[in-house]
Amino acid sequence: MEEKVSEEIVLYHGNGGDGTKELINEILKNLDNDILRKLGDSAILNLKDKLAFTTDSYVISPQFFNGGDIGKLSVYGTVNDLAVCGARPLFLSLSFIIEEGFLFSDFKKILQSIKEASDECDIKIVTGDTKVVEKGKGDKIFINTSGIGIIENENRDLSKRKVEKGDLVIINGGIGEHGISVMLERLGIKVDEKIKSDLAPLDKLILPILDKFKGIKFLRDPTRGGVATVLNEIANKFSYEIEILEEELPIKNWVKEASNILGIDPLYAANEGKVIIIASKNEGEDILKFIKQNRLGVDSKIIGELKNDGNRVYLKTEIGTRRIVDTLKRDILPRIC
Repeated sequence: MEEKVSEEIVLYHGNGGDGTKELINEILKNLDNDILRKLGDSAILNLKDKLAFTTDSYVISPQFFNGGDIGKLSVYGTVNDLAVCGARPLFLSLSFIIEEGFLFSDFKKILQSIKEASDECDIKIVTGDTKVVEKGKGDKIFINTSGIGIIENENRDLSKRKVEKGDLVIINGGIGEHGISVMLERLGIKVDEKIKSDLAPLDKLILPILDKFKGIKFLRDPTRGGVATVLNEIANKFSYEIEILEEELPIKNWVKEASNILGIDPLYAANEGKVIIIASKNEGEDILKFIKQNRLGVDSKIIGELKNDGNRVYLKTEIGTRRIVDTLKRDILPRIC
């Protein structure tokens, strides 16, 4: 007799019995590997190198969007957090908090997306968990991850690098594409196919740069709060004034137009495939040329410079005036990642 497959995930799937087994079997069907299939309370890992360890949660709405979905986002987002620390991603944990009534078919799509993304990044899913909450107590599905990576050589270890006056600010392409495109979808605004999230894994862009250049001082992916928030964090962390040039900001026309409609400054919109690089002035141009050879860096730009002592970020406009780029004071794009 053929086993009946549920159409929706219900509280029964969180009871620890046959319902939970159905969820776990679906996870294993998509994500099976030699460590995960042991289904232990912990994954046992053999590691000798210096480690990077990160954790994150994903609550994006809508869960499926042009350019990706919550599954792919959870993998790429964790991989990128490891990569900006100079770590090669190795292991990932995944925990799902699922609202009663979430379609099993959508859960399968998310698992398939996770499988594709983890294979692309060569990261192994080794442990996880599932919980089901009552209808109205969640919003379809939330995902929590933890990631482990290894820092394989001294060039990739940024912990001892010193940021200095004159260092350059580089970004590997268009600003604000994830936040603006997801917001348009959330509002039900039909858009062209080219308008999509920039969601992408950055490890294969970042690690070769670190191997080749010693002038990389600091890396950060500008997700929630966007480029403006990350630059303010850098200014405060290292006590330098940062000046960025409006004419050098790589912002696509559709992002500018949509931002005007939504009343959002793209500098504060989330990115999911971008990295801010602080690099020495004498290597900046060479780093830029190298990044441009990668498909994720074709539109890279040097957008600014660390100036005098201070903790402010300024935008030099195209007409030569300067304005303060402050930290974000309100939640303009909730649940964007």
